[in-house]
Amino acid sequence: MKGKKSCILVVDDEPGIREILSIMLESEGYTIELAESYDQAVDIIGSKNVDVVISDIMMPTTDGIELLRSIKRINPDIPVILITAYASLNSAVEALRLGAFDYITKPFQVDQVKFSILRALDMKNLRQENRLLKRKITDFEGLESFVGVSKEIKNIKEFVRRIAPTDCTVLITGDSGTGKEIIARAIHKLSSRANGPFVSINCAALPETLLESELFGYMKGAFTGANKNKEGLFAVAEGGTFFLDEVGETSPAIQAKLLRILETFEFVPLGATAPIKVDIRLVAATNMKLKDMVDNKDFRTDLYYRLNVINIHIPPLSERSEDIIPISKSILEKIAFQKNEPSKELSEEVTKLLTRSVWEGNVRELENTLERAVILCTDSVIQTSHLPQQISKLSLKGETADFYDVPIMHSNNVLPLEEIEKAYIYWALANSSWNKSHVAEKLGIDLSTLYRKIERFGLKDIMPKKK
Repeated sequence: MKGKKSCILVVDDEPGIREILSIMLESEGYTIELAESYDQAVDIIGSKNVDVVISDIMMPTTDGIELLRSIKRINPDIPVILITAYASLNSAVEALRLGAFDYITKPFQVDQVKFSILRALDMKNLRQENRLLKRKITDFEGLESFVGVSKEIKNIKEFVRRIAPTDCTVLITGDSGTGKEIIARAIHKLSSRANGPFVSINCAALPETLLESELFGYMKGAFTGANKNKEGLFAVAEGGTFFLDEVGETSPAIQAKLLRILETFEFVPLGATAPIKVDIRLVAATNMKLKDMVDNKDFRTDLYYRLNVINIHIPPLSERSEDIIPISKSILEKIAFQKNEPSKELSEEVTKLLTRSVWEGNVRELENTLERAVILCTDSVIQTSHLPQQISKLSLKGETADFYDVPIMHSNNVLPLEEIEKAYIYWALANSSWNKSHVAEKLGIDLSTLYRKIERFGLKDIMPKKK
């Protein structure tokens, strides 16, 4: 029966009413808790999982309206049904204004109470389902959409979970196509501003004058053609998160205004005389080396340190090859969902080629490659013929396979340790898709040490070049 395991709390100072409701509701399969006063009711709600409360309004000492207020403070999801013999429009309006689910007058009909409880339970269950669904959507739009199994990506996800609830400014760095906007959206979704707007702009996509008007807005008559007021994007982002992509492309004039926003959370629209106060969280991103730009006087030092309160660096795909196939499968599932058809699979040969390829365009290039492959593939499995020529023609053994395939352990000659180390490092790199971070970890050495060995042995000259 529906609601069989649900717990109903009956609150009434009259023993007869408590007994009638208890017998009636137990016969319906509910678990019943009884209270004759406000204090008893609050104790039960605080110690047991109550699904619905049925309470009399008129009780000695503390009435049902006050109990309703307390329940909404303790657990606002518990539906409260109020019952009274002293019906009045004022008490009904007050009860509903405070969040009562229903209002029933004595003498009540048994079926009326049963029906009200069923509706209350339905509403409670629906709220819980909506909350669960919202959490799943938040995860999907947030960190769940940032796919990766590598240590680096796991660390980034954990770091995002820690810093998202704060209001600190965040600077996301990494090559183009690594997923900086995905991280920015995840920060927004996991923050207290999740119900507010997420506003983004690519600073590299607009000339300076247009970027300034888009960011800060302008007043009517501020310049020729400004025939009405325009609200800037910073104002649109009120109460939410503003994502400033490619912040390294901004001019000194724009940088000065961004600094003021970060210092005062105020800005002045073009043509205005009074500043506008905004409540926003700023997340910026760049594929440029801002610290080098600061050293070269191409980016303001004070703005850099205001932006770089928390830094998240996303490594390129070439340094985390173990993420390539999980990302590829996620992309194929996304394409299949959009096309409303089964997801394509990757052949063993294609899996090896994708893992071994150097993705200079990172996830964006991988996504374009797979979209092309899905279009060309008329079967359920993507083959090498569906890949671009520069990928399908890659030799699975590498361009200099002879070097690291030499069976040095079975050689009749004893080779110098340096030659063995050189060959072994190259072999490790080739078999890890040239992922230096992964190889350094496996070899038990620092990444900087690995780079020095690569330089010393001249391996850089014979390693595959990025295409």
